[in-house]
Amino acid sequence: MTFQIHGLQLPQFQPLFSLDDIALNAIGALRMVADAPNSAPCRVSLADATPGERLLLLNHRHLDVPSSPYRGDGPIFVREAAEERVPAPGEIPDMLGRRLLSARVYDAAWMMLDADVVEGRDLAERLAAWFDDPGVTAIHLHTARRGCFMALASPARA
Repeated sequence: MTFQIHGLQLPQFQPLFSLDDIALNAIGALRMVADAPNSAPCRVSLADATPGERLLLLNHRHLDVPSSPYRGDGPIFVREAAEERVPAPGEIPDMLGRRLLSARVYDAAWMMLDADVVEGRDLAERLAAWFDDPGVTAIHLHTARRGCFMALASPARA
């Protein structure tokens, strides 16, 4: 079965860009400028910030289901100039394809069924294989080394 990669939705982050640094600090967020290529992957646009681009580094709850013991949050980047991007079914955005990823495979009750470390270049094949199991409903993708949430994968809808 093919898959769909999902980034985060922009509206939840837009108000944060108008906050001053004191207000951002109060919620544990930082205004930053990307200083190197491929160092700040935006979770909304599913693209890395270019050097000199402004962004926020903040904590985000990526699995917020009270009944799941796998609830989790962590740091993410959001580019100030981000626009939501929806990749085509079966497409792996470049920001995922160039990284070593940790995949966490969930069922409908958000119980973890499997997990593995995957090279981004091999991700499409692994996602398709996991979604061949009808019990798999979602896969969270994280950076393997730092553990930061990157994106969600789901079965593609026809």
